[in-house]
Amino acid sequence: MQIRTELKQRLKQLITEEVPNAVALRRELHTHPEVCYEEVRTSARVRAELDAAGVSHVDGLAGGTGTIAFLPGRSAAAVGLRADIDGLPIVEDNDCAWKSKTAGRMHACGHDGHTAILLGTARVLRRLSTETELPNAVRFLFQPAEEGGAGGRRMVEDGALDARREGPAVRRIYGLHNFPGLPLGSLSTRRGAAFASSDRFEITINGRAAHAAWPHHGRDPIVAGSAIVMALQTIISREIDPVDAGVISTTMFHAGTATNQIGSSAVLQGTTRALIESTRMHIETRLAEVACDIARAHRCEAQVKYFRGYPVTRNDDGSVAEFERILREELPRQRFVHMDAPVMGGEDFAFYAQKIPACFYLLGVEDGRWKSAHLHQPNFDFNDAAIPHGIEAMATLALADRA
Repeated sequence: MQIRTELKQRLKQLITEEVPNAVALRRELHTHPEVCYEEVRTSARVRAELDAAGVSHVDGLAGGTGTIAFLPGRSAAAVGLRADIDGLPIVEDNDCAWKSKTAGRMHACGHDGHTAILLGTARVLRRLSTETELPNAVRFLFQPAEEGGAGGRRMVEDGALDARREGPAVRRIYGLHNFPGLPLGSLSTRRGAAFASSDRFEITINGRAAHAAWPHHGRDPIVAGSAIVMALQTIISREIDPVDAGVISTTMFHAGTATNQIGSSAVLQGTTRALIESTRMHIETRLAEVACDIARAHRCEAQVKYFRGYPVTRNDDGSVAEFERILREELPRQRFVHMDAPVMGGEDFAFYAQKIPACFYLLGVEDGRWKSAHLHQPNFDFNDAAIPHGIEAMATLALADRA
């Protein structure tokens, strides 16, 4: 369906009126970040904004801090729109008036912006629904614990997509992520894999302690661990097809308690990424084999724990085609930037995409006056100028989707 001209004009007017509230809320959320499953204040603010707008909602999902909201429409099934609400355990290094007031916590990934955009979308569509019946029912998902807690999986398990909750089941879902480097207001996506799988590992190497002056009396787990770190890279460089993609990053190496002693053990931890399941499985198998065999070659022993995290975020072809159609017909001023390659970061939107047709897309935040650090850096901040673009995109998708 195409949105009528007068409806488009009214939508733009409502967005303009909503932006100051959304910006103020975004900055408030930035000032009070909360991490994985601790988003008590954040979810309370979400509920308060929904209540003030007259949008019905169901609370307490995904361990307590997840919320879904609903607006009725003519369609038999709902269009889903999702935002993540959690921050990160990072110390903020900004000097803005809305800098984090919570020690060791900050919104370093822009989820404050995502939440403000989705709340703004809900408020705008609610006002529109009082003037005309919405063509589609809409379900809004405010999800906790994206940053490593798999909140998306728990939202799905708690019925965020199906008819167990208020309103009809979700037939298709859209989600966005701000992306530094893309021009302000531009939208970007691709068919197939959009974000990589994200797993983690822990390797414990057991050797034998010795005086540092007489290393031949011991079995050095640090030397073994160092060899393992380097050998793991050959899995990617020599065992994975060069046109495929994979990552093994050892990000922690802990060993020893004194400068004059070789300790008895060392622990390596890190993450792996892949774009197809066969590559993911190969990395998991070979990581254990390489670690154990290299340790044995150094007269040590290794135990490997591999923890599966987020699967590949895979966009549905039909949903991307619908996204591109809506962009061409309804938002021709918003530049579309084709996503040439997947992002190797993980994203738990993947759990929604495993269940129903889904399209995850990027929102550009870069302009000549404002340049951010990249995601997960201590001096990152969300560009408030992107908020109206995000609301317009989400609202338009909700109105124009015709699955």
